[in-house]
Amino acid sequence: MLFNSLHFLFFFFFVTLLYFTIPKRTQWIVLLLASCYFYAAFIPAYLLILFSVIAIDYIAGIWIEQTTGTARKVLLIASLLSNIGILAFFKYYNFFTDNLSAFFSLTGSSNSIPTLQDLIPGIVLPIGLSFHTFQSMSYTIEVYRGNYPAERNLGIYSLYVLFYPQLVAGPIERPQNVLPQLHLTHSFDWARARSGLLLMASGLFKKVVIADRLALVVDPAYANVHQATGSTLLLAVFFYAIQIYCDFSGYSDTAIGAGKVMGINMMENFRTPYLSQSISEFWRRWHISLSTWFRDYVYIPLGGNRVSASRAAFNTLIVFGISGLWHGADWKFIIWGVLHGCYLIIEQFISRHRSQSASAIQPDIRQQANLVGSSANQLLTFLLVMLTWVFFRALTTNDALLVLQKVMALNDMGVLQTAIQPAELLFSFVLIFSLLLEERWASLIKQVTNKRFWLLLPVILLAIYFFGVFTANQFIYFQF
Repeated sequence: MLFNSLHFLFFFFFVTLLYFTIPKRTQWIVLLLASCYFYAAFIPAYLLILFSVIAIDYIAGIWIEQTTGTARKVLLIASLLSNIGILAFFKYYNFFTDNLSAFFSLTGSSNSIPTLQDLIPGIVLPIGLSFHTFQSMSYTIEVYRGNYPAERNLGIYSLYVLFYPQLVAGPIERPQNVLPQLHLTHSFDWARARSGLLLMASGLFKKVVIADRLALVVDPAYANVHQATGSTLLLAVFFYAIQIYCDFSGYSDTAIGAGKVMGINMMENFRTPYLSQSISEFWRRWHISLSTWFRDYVYIPLGGNRVSASRAAFNTLIVFGISGLWHGADWKFIIWGVLHGCYLIIEQFISRHRSQSASAIQPDIRQQANLVGSSANQLLTFLLVMLTWVFFRALTTNDALLVLQKVMALNDMGVLQTAIQPAELLFSFVLIFSLLLEERWASLIKQVTNKRFWLLLPVILLAIYFFGVFTANQFIYFQF
C-alpha cells in the first residue's frame, strides 16, 4: 500500500478513527492487525517471512536475557546470523551466484548453481526487508547489551517490527524508543494530531509534487544514457539528487506524522542534509536512523576512531561498503558506499592537518575565512554527494561511468532533451529552491496553531491535487 494512494488515505482514516474509539487496552491490537493488512496489501505471502523474523528474535531476546556467560553471545550471534541469512537469501543470493559464475568463467569452469527464480519461481524481493530486518536486529543487540529488557508480550513485540508507518522504509527504530510507547494507551490529542497531519501532508507534497515531477526528467535520461546529451544528463543528475531526497524524506515525514497522530513518536530521519558543510555532517543529517545504526552496531564495535588513523580509515571503508551493499545487491551500490567512505577518509586527513595550521592564524582572520568558506563548503559537499548518486540511480555501473564521462566532458551541453515544457522546467526549479525554507516550515509545524492549521492544510492538499504527478510511483527506498 503506497502512501500516495487513495487506498492509504481511506486506510489511515479508518484505522485512526477505530484506534481512538475502541477500548484503550486494545489499541495495540488494532495497530497490529492494521499493520498486517498494510503489508499484505503488497504481497500477502511475505507476511510469513516477517513472522519468521519476529519469532526468531522474540525467542532469542528472552533466552539472551535469561542466559549468562558465553552462551549469551552464542545466542546473539545465532539470532543475527538467522536475520542476515534470511536477508541474504532473498536479496543477495543472485548477486553472489552471478559473481561466482563470473569467477568460474574466468577460470574456464562451469557453474551449475541455480538462480533464486529457478529455486522459487515468481519470487521477488520482499518490500522493506532490509529495514525491518535491521530493526529486529537492533532489538536483540540492545537486549544483549542490557540497554533494554526482553519483551514478553509477543503481540507488542510483533507490532514493534510491523508498525505500519515505518514498516517498509523506516525510520529504523530502537526498542527503547518505540516499545515503551506501544505499552501505553493513547487518547486523542488535537494539538498532536494537527502537527502530525501537517507533517504527513508536507511529506506527500515532497513526494508527488516535487520528487515525481523531477522523475519526468530523470527517468527518461537514465533509461537512455547512450543517446542522452551531456546537458540532459547533467540536469538529470542534479534533479535526481533532489528527487531522492524529496522521495525518501517525504516518506519519512509521512510515516513520522502518521505515528504522531496516534501518539507514537519516532526519531527524526532527515535534517536538511544538503545544507551540510562536510560529508561527515551530511551523514549526521541524511537517513539518520540508518547512519546511527551502522555507527552503533558496526563502526564502534570495529574500534571506531579509538584506533590508529589507518585502522579507523579501514573501519570507515568497511562500514560504507556494507552500507552500499545494504542498499542493493549490485556493485554500483558498493561503489557508491566506498566513494562516501573515501570522502570521509580524505576529510578526516584534511581536518587533522587543518587544525594544526589553523591554530597559527589570528582569530579574527580565521572567523572571516570561516564565514566566506561555509557556502563554498556547502556547495562542494552537495556536488560530491550528487556525483555519487549517479551510481545509485544508473541501471548499471557502466551506465554510471558513461553518465559521469558525458557530464564531466561537457558533451553536447547546448542540447537539452526533455519532454517537459520550459514553464514546467522553471516550476521545477522554483519547487527546488522552496526547499531552502524547509527548516522554517518544520519549526512552524511543531507549534502550529488551530487557525493556521485550517489555513495551511487545505492549501497543501489543494497544491498536491492540482500540481501533483499521480503516476502511482513507488517510493524509491521500497526496493531496499
